[in-house]
Amino acid sequence: MTKGEKGFTMIELILVITLLGILAVVALPRFFNMSTGAQTAAREGVVGSVRSGIALWRANDLVQGNSGSYPTALDSASAGACNTTNPCFGNVLEQGIQDGNWTRNADGTYTHTPTSSTFTYTTAAGTFQ
Repeated sequence: MTKGEKGFTMIELILVITLLGILAVVALPRFFNMSTGAQTAAREGVVGSVRSGIALWRANDLVQGNSGSYPTALDSASAGACNTTNPCFGNVLEQGIQDGNWTRNADGTYTHTPTSSTFTYTTAAGTFQ
């Protein structure tokens, strides 16, 4: 280089590119773990909402002077993936869940597909586990 010219040398560029590559290799697994964490958080959000809906159902029953029963069913959905025409949890959530990550199974249980978690509603105790 002549005097007055400014720029990076080839060695400096190679070092910067190598460092960026190392940082990318270290950071990528963290991004994959974030998606798993997000799926788990989404599942727990729905489960918490359903449990709250069950508790509100019972509270409304008590306020009306009844025995405080739990809903006999969480929805009227047929077996299959939850969607706009087959929403799940419609009896305890105002609009139900219409996201295809949830499936109502033929035996009445519910499965969250991305995390392979299955939940069962027990009418007598009002539990959703």
